[in-house]
Amino acid sequence: MSEYCSVQLAGVELWLLADKAIYWPERQTLLIADAHFGKAAAYRKLGQPVPQGTTTSNLQVIDRMLGKYPTEHLVFLGDFLHAPGSHSAGTLSTLAAWRTELPDLRITLIRGNHDKRAGDPPVELRFEVVTEPLEMGPFALQHEPDAHPSLHVLAGHIHPVYRLHGRGRQSLRLPCYLLRNKVSLLPAFGAFTGGYKMDDATDQRVYVVGDGGVWRVA
Repeated sequence: MSEYCSVQLAGVELWLLADKAIYWPERQTLLIADAHFGKAAAYRKLGQPVPQGTTTSNLQVIDRMLGKYPTEHLVFLGDFLHAPGSHSAGTLSTLAAWRTELPDLRITLIRGNHDKRAGDPPVELRFEVVTEPLEMGPFALQHEPDAHPSLHVLAGHIHPVYRLHGRGRQSLRLPCYLLRNKVSLLPAFGAFTGGYKMDDATDQRVYVVGDGGVWRVA
């Protein structure tokens, strides 16, 4: 079990990271789907007793990846902010402080369905905000997992998880990458997100994430 798995997709080497992001070494690009910053804050506004500190912990994971993998371009594949209630003072001040430590990093957000409701990040974060698809090399970077007429799609939105079965009724539900012929899915990055169980299929490779590692399901 390794911190990343090197795979070939559309003729390109990609690294599937245990931190639930894809690193593209040739382009020095880091791809993250479904961060859902401010989700906990939005739920607390509704009176729900949910964890605090998720924004800080998620940013620490991003910083760890940026420290390990030389990155010129960080791309969020949609759902950066969760909802209008995510624009809380605490969430935005934490994000602003994080951004000041990375003044030269290019950051792009591809709008997802939650971004359309939450609104774009504050201009102080200096994101390039675009609509899908963002075409880059042989890939169409998207939020929605819809096929592209000529490029291989890398997308989020689904929050894929895979259930590993052990002896008897034992099972383990883990985030996963799904690599398919035309549309591949990233796991949700956010620490406070759910998941959608994916079924077995013959045309896909499944890589699950857990315990600091990532590995292919036989």
